[in-house]
Amino acid sequence: MYRQVEESQTLLINTQSKNLVDQNKRVIKFGFGQSPFMPPKPVLEALKNAVDHKEYSSVQGDIKLRQCIARFHKVHNGLHVTPENILIAPGSKILIYNILMTFENADVFIPTPAWVSYAPQAKLAGHNIIKLETSYEERWRVHPTTINNAVKDKQHEVSIMILNYPGNPDGLTYTEDELKNIAQVAKILNMLVISDEIYGLLNHTGSHLSFANYYLEKTITTTGLSKWCGAGGWRFGVALLYDSIEPEFKQTLIGIGSETYSCAPTPVQVAAKAAYKNYNEMKVFIDQQTQILKQIGNFCVERLSLSGIQVHPPEGGFYIFPDFSLYKEKLEYYGIRTSTELCEQLLNDTGVAILPASAFGFEEEYLAARLAYVDFQEPVNSAVFDLSTDCPNVIEGIEKICNWIIAKTQSL
Repeated sequence: MYRQVEESQTLLINTQSKNLVDQNKRVIKFGFGQSPFMPPKPVLEALKNAVDHKEYSSVQGDIKLRQCIARFHKVHNGLHVTPENILIAPGSKILIYNILMTFENADVFIPTPAWVSYAPQAKLAGHNIIKLETSYEERWRVHPTTINNAVKDKQHEVSIMILNYPGNPDGLTYTEDELKNIAQVAKILNMLVISDEIYGLLNHTGSHLSFANYYLEKTITTTGLSKWCGAGGWRFGVALLYDSIEPEFKQTLIGIGSETYSCAPTPVQVAAKAAYKNYNEMKVFIDQQTQILKQIGNFCVERLSLSGIQVHPPEGGFYIFPDFSLYKEKLEYYGIRTSTELCEQLLNDTGVAILPASAFGFEEEYLAARLAYVDFQEPVNSAVFDLSTDCPNVIEGIEKICNWIIAKTQSL
């Protein structure tokens, strides 16, 4: 018998969209979260000049690169981590999986909504998955009560909680008080926390707070180049381990890496040195992105809200999580009863691709979806960014969604 593993929904929607384009059908791609921004020129040049680096690095990653990353994050979000406690891998995705694989049996607490790969990875690792239910009214945030109520479903001694903020799929972050309260509960329950902060550098106000600063004892922070540096296909991820990490735990992580990916691509590690060399120099590039993303996200929210679609303004990254549940009864008239049917019908009727809430941990009947507002080309001059001229696909796509929901519901 084979393991039951479906293709990642985010990668699947990208393939489906490409197939429609190949059939000469117009598709507005709000389904796949890929940054439209190119990496900075110094980083691109570094990769070009590193083409002759064909050697393996250590499993843990180049030491000079790890020193750069340690300095970078100390300035960016106040994290104090030694280069010896940094792991480099081909993407943060494999690092999260390897952390889960380190344990034979564990309870993995995953918020709903959450990134599509957390639950499948925990399932592959043979762990017990415990959902942390959230709601639109609570801004999809996990609270201490949420965690305490879920503890009754524990089956194992080891507890792991995965946090992701700014979040995929919701684009929301946590306040300092919220982080402190969650950290207090995590400490009491002796949880290992994987804090996936891959979008941390894309906080729209540049004020990202790292969970590890509130729970030093057992937080592993994951990040990488895919989002803030626009280098998803380069596959470069980072795990920042806690200082008191158990030697056996750390060695197992390195051991799993040695038996799976061996090391991150060496030319990409060379390019990463340029990316992580100086935070203040990169900040100009990052600020230009976040100002643009903030404008686009706020436009999407304002327009969708006028059509009666519930959605919270994004606080980081490039996602929003529209909730269509107020139209549930009217959409049932058209045979739309699940989030998958909602997204399929929208794609067929309008050519707009979004991803169903069921991919993020919800029951099929919950009518919500993730929208990645990245279907635009990087502006030639970010300083004179204009939404109407630089983001025609985003504007068109949002208008199509609004017109579609109005046509479906106001005629009844």
